[in-house]
Amino acid sequence: MVRMLTEEAYQAQKKAYVPYSGFMVGAALLAKNGTVYQGCNIENASFSPTNCAERTAFFKAVSEGVTEFDAIAIVGNKRGEKGDICPPCGVCRQVMAEFCDPDNFQVILASEDKTAVYTLKELLPLGFTKKDLESDGT
Repeated sequence: MVRMLTEEAYQAQKKAYVPYSGFMVGAALLAKNGTVYQGCNIENASFSPTNCAERTAFFKAVSEGVTEFDAIAIVGNKRGEKGDICPPCGVCRQVMAEFCDPDNFQVILASEDKTAVYTLKELLPLGFTKKDLESDGT
């Protein structure tokens, strides 16, 4: 599974729209139903509307009614350069926390030289979740 998702992430990376930074990111999100959703980062001249590859993959899946996931692979590097592993930003980690079991959801970070696998809980130990919004009855 790790190799397959990493290969899908590299395919998605080729589609990145990065005219400003040149930093290309690809993601491959594995849904519990076995479907893989690819995402790439999409930049914008005003920067704040820029969307990360991870969120692109999640939003594609959710827009198709899929909300349960097992793993995501993420790759990223500057165009034409060899990169290191590319961890997700805080906003992407928070989106993952919305839809994924932090104890079991796997985040696969890969580069040409290495692969590291983490649980979401390891990357977002005190994430803000739905449970934080639940009323305690007082």
